[in-house]
Amino acid sequence: MPKNISWRKLVQKFRNLGFDGPYSGGRHLFMVKEGLKVHIPNPHEGDISKHLLSEILRQASISTSEWNKA
Repeated sequence: MPKNISWRKLVQKFRNLGFDGPYSGGRHLFMVKEGLKVHIPNPHEGDISKHLLSEILRQASISTSEWNKA
């Protein structure tokens, strides 16, 4: 399971995995890769919890090993 992560590091890792963005849209930002659109939390104080990160990775179909390599 991934560890807690800062918002900046989250965006950096998604970019390393080939995602573009973040773009604004509605209440949350999102990042895009080909036809896949993944919503990410808005920047805020503190880290993103490992549970929320796991849910985001599941929705993006990114494995934990793939995430750790990025």
